[in-house]
Amino acid sequence: MLLVPVLAFVFLYTFGTNRYALPTYLPTGVDSTLVEGKWRRDTVFHQLADFRFTSQSGRVVTQREVAANGLYVANFFYTTCPGACPRMNSQMARVQERYRKDPRVKLVSFTVDPAQDSAAVLERYAERYGAIAGKWFFLTGDKTALYRLITDEFRLEAPKGQAPGIEHSQNLYLVDRDHRVRGIYDGTKTKDVERLMTEIDVLLYSYEHE
Repeated sequence: MLLVPVLAFVFLYTFGTNRYALPTYLPTGVDSTLVEGKWRRDTVFHQLADFRFTSQSGRVVTQREVAANGLYVANFFYTTCPGACPRMNSQMARVQERYRKDPRVKLVSFTVDPAQDSAAVLERYAERYGAIAGKWFFLTGDKTALYRLITDEFRLEAPKGQAPGIEHSQNLYLVDRDHRVRGIYDGTKTKDVERLMTEIDVLLYSYEHE
């Protein structure tokens, strides 16, 4: 799985722009456009609606802010999660370290247990993973709004159960500056996260050579 995006990046780097583009996920329908007397059918992809949630610092953060400079990587977790969440956030920490000095790349972790995960709780949790202020945002807020983001925007099933046994997605999502999902990865698998970082490089390169 890692070989394909690596080759794609080499191909893009070697032969210039418009040679390779990352896929876009979450199609919503098909649009028809008349081009030179012929109808062309194009898939229309979902754009994630803006969000406003509270970060570990107590400041309100929006999607417009985190995507403005380039892209962000998103995941879902909760602080008392005993298994998958620590593995996912350890992988997120790898991504943060890789792009520590690149302001175009942000990370966003949404809690699925906002009743427990206040800003103060998230602040302590973020410290465990070395989250850099302004780089990696741990977000909490109204449960209805958070779950609507999960189901309506990321098109996932709503989390089920009670902590510490809440069932939720273990995926990482690559979201571009137009708020479209450009990659989905298993956040517990190192190879998938390597693919994520390769595809971040591809997306950033495409921005530089538009």
